[in-house]
Amino acid sequence: MFENREQLQEILNKANQHARKQAKESGASIYYIKNNKRVDAAGNKFEIIFDVTGKRQEF
Repeated sequence: MFENREQLQEILNKANQHARKQAKESGASIYYIKNNKRVDAAGNKFEIIFDVTGKRQEF
């Protein structure tokens, strides 16, 4: 199927880039979680806190 791991990784990277581009063009929210903070596409960081009832809040 694929000659080596690098070929497969390159295809996966291209698919990831394409999916991110489509999401951004459609106005979808793109973010990731790092050190219990949500980081959006613009680089803004929001601390995630759960209150005593378990409700998630971001600051």
